[in-house]
Amino acid sequence: VADVCSVLRRGELVKTLDVKNTTKEELSRLMVGRDVIFTIDKKESKPTETILKVRNLVMEDKIHKGVNIVDDISFDVKRGEIVCIAGIDGNGQNEVVFGITGLEKVKGGHVYLKEKDITEESIHRRIKEGISHIPADRHKYGLVLDYSLFYNSVLEEYTYKKFTKNRVFLNEKNMEEYTKTLEDKYDVRSGQGAKTVVRSMSGGNQQKAIIAREIERNHDLLIAVQPTRGLDVGAIENIHSQIIKDRDNNKAVLLVSFELDEVMNLADRILVMHKGKIAGEFKPKETTVEELGLYMAGAKHNYEFKEEN
Repeated sequence: VADVCSVLRRGELVKTLDVKNTTKEELSRLMVGRDVIFTIDKKESKPTETILKVRNLVMEDKIHKGVNIVDDISFDVKRGEIVCIAGIDGNGQNEVVFGITGLEKVKGGHVYLKEKDITEESIHRRIKEGISHIPADRHKYGLVLDYSLFYNSVLEEYTYKKFTKNRVFLNEKNMEEYTKTLEDKYDVRSGQGAKTVVRSMSGGNQQKAIIAREIERNHDLLIAVQPTRGLDVGAIENIHSQIIKDRDNNKAVLLVSFELDEVMNLADRILVMHKGKIAGEFKPKETTVEELGLYMAGAKHNYEFKEEN
């Protein structure tokens, strides 16, 4: 919609230019300070053992009692692949994640992690069993806003030996050093470094702090829901490469995204959800954005689709 655009980077005016005489690539380069790659060049996936099994999952709508917002769905995620759940917001994707991570109680069905039934396990146990979770709502589920960045960086690991003294007292020096490593690797910017209260950070930097924590901790399954929401193009490129690297490190990745470009770029398999059901399964190279859109809108579907046992 703009006629003229001024680009700011790190608090300084970089350039003012006419929009009609520029390109997306040039704007991105000015914003980030380097060329940005929009299309990810990734290797073919080589899935191995099944890490996540979801069988006949049913989740009840919290607002409309008695209505199933997730209606008897089954799917697998294996090591070495990225499975993406795509769909229009509100078709049950978030509730699927809540059921897998334990944020909500399932109404029916089972969730298995490495062949172990974790359907009734606590959130704490699921984390210990190897689930990392980048949530859709970073404030409600991802951060303790009035804690410092270095406390938030070890929320799931503060009892581990490297962050405690004699397993009793917190080793804040190690926590601060670890947080500095995450800041550098994921370009997390904060006014006072590791001691910054996360409430004072921008939304994009809060998001990068969560992503850094979840990808860097030891895990078998990474669940990423809208991982690049609120990030600039340079940060998006970095996060996408980290997710691909996680897959290539033989982790299982479950991605939930409403951005079809992100879905087509990252996914090895795509599951489209519509009205609480899996409407179809696709491979990015064998489908188009237009076809996915038809399935997402309910104009086409294959409700007979079932994951193999």
